Amino acid sequence: MKTWGIVAIVVAAAAAGAAFHAYQGARDGGRGLSPEGGQTPALPALVETLPQFQLADRDGQLRSLADWPDKSLIVNFWATWCAPCRREIPLLQQLQREHAAEGFQVVGIAVDFRDKVLAYASDMQIDYPLLIGEQEALDAAAAFGVATVGLPFTVFSDARGRIVTAHLGELTAAEADLILDAVRRVNAGDAAPAEVRAALDAALAALPQPAAEGE
Repeated sequence: MKTWGIVAIVVAAAAAGAAFHAYQGARDGGRGLSPEGGQTPALPALVETLPQFQLADRDGQLRSLADWPDKSLIVNFWATWCAPCRREIPLLQQLQREHAAEGFQVVGIAVDFRDKVLAYASDMQIDYPLLIGEQEALDAAAAFGVATVGLPFTVFSDARGRIVTAHLGELTAAEADLILDAVRRVNAGDAAPAEVRAALDAALAALPQPAAEGE
């Protein structure tokens, strides 16, 4: 994809108010690309299971989400030019370190130029797998059922590859704790993904929202 393609992503996402949707109604709390810091409108549901696609990893090898079988995936769409994406990377690294032993796996999908991603990943010492693409990464987002890209965007699956929920905007530690607890319930067989979403939505909505930058 040409340079204008990546620029178009930024402009379109900002103008559209990050019309990237989630099962829980795609709340961004002013931390994603919503221009007014308000709620992002809910759009039709994402696909129910993790889609299959291939993207190159940091070594140039093609990988798919199926390369992490029996893992509860935390699939994070991001870019180096996205400030909230950059801010949440330390939290994603913490989630990987603290929860890998119980079967959680962070996979970053960079919608960006390969050289910029490799340099940034090296500088930040990102320790979880990264898949990288320009148009290919946009196609991967489309495979989830996404029409317009807003970043960051994170999809959470259970160990069977079923999508439990998704989150638009910068993830906080409190939100991550609630979502991972919901995934644990699904993995334990206590509830199906659809059954945990309403309670999860309510719990997430009840969390105090951090002030937007500049407030």
